[in-house]
Amino acid sequence: MIAWEVTRNCNLNCIHCRASADVGPHPGELSREECLRLIDVIASFSKPVVILTGGEPLLRNDIFEISAYGNKRGLRMVMAVNGTLLHPENIKKMKDAGIQRISVSLDGATPETHDEFRRVKGAFAGALKGIEHAKADALEFQINTTITRQNLKEVAEIHELAKTLGAKAHHIFVLVPTGRGKEIEEEQKVSPEEYEKVLRWFYEQENKTVLQLKATCAPQYYRMREDLRGKHPKNFVHGASPLDTKTRGCLGGVGFCFISHVGQVSPCGYLELDCGNVRKNSFHEIWSHSPIFVELRDFKKYEGKCGSCKFVRICGGCRARAFYATGNYLGEDPYCTYDTAS
Repeated sequence: MIAWEVTRNCNLNCIHCRASADVGPHPGELSREECLRLIDVIASFSKPVVILTGGEPLLRNDIFEISAYGNKRGLRMVMAVNGTLLHPENIKKMKDAGIQRISVSLDGATPETHDEFRRVKGAFAGALKGIEHAKADALEFQINTTITRQNLKEVAEIHELAKTLGAKAHHIFVLVPTGRGKEIEEEQKVSPEEYEKVLRWFYEQENKTVLQLKATCAPQYYRMREDLRGKHPKNFVHGASPLDTKTRGCLGGVGFCFISHVGQVSPCGYLELDCGNVRKNSFHEIWSHSPIFVELRDFKKYEGKCGSCKFVRICGGCRARAFYATGNYLGEDPYCTYDTAS
């Protein structure tokens, strides 16, 4: 999977934003021609899911051309939006461009919680209206939720809302302190114990819902899931679609990477280490040979309790949290409560 930040321009001002995105312009964004060349390189050796993200990707005026070209080259194109700019015209353009699914972020079960999170009044109502437009035109959508102290008690309600709205999936994310997330870390972070409790609750929903569930930036979920079910990770599959597949915990640099609006490639959007820039090097070369990616794929190099854990191949610990806690992207994840001696 590739998360591609096609723009940092955004109409919201979310408290947790990894990109610290706001109203642009933001200098240096990849041009249309550079975007199409990048797609050519990606398609030359792989057929990943490409998540067009931002900022708000719908604020990029050539986004449908980029989407259609990726689809034409055989890539699975999806889009992460905040929902407020969805209307029948651009939903039709999404479908014509081959967008297979959109994700809409809901970080509260009420207008008060969500709007405070997004720092724009009316964001919740706008997102719900946008979702209704997507449903009306049969565009598949999922709900993404970033868990913080502010919305911790509403997670179950958000999950129920996702079901009521007719979402295909519900993905939860645990706050990683990057971008504006650094500013709210002490105020909004969830303790490792609370985090574990939420993940166990999420696991319990797997047999209670038709929604496809995925925990992102929460690698301990896969360790816990394996521990509770006693199954090999090859069984981490829910449905036949590549968009529905569970694989392992932290995918940063292993099966996932992030491309910024200026072409910098990183293991993920929360671990913005410079692994190369597509304006200077081929994406194929970066993906295959970046020293950081090579190290992240060698689990024997992991350190601390992650390095000695029997679940290192299944979980791996969040490399971004390890880096921001220790300065070492191969270090241990401070959010893990597992006793490796057990």
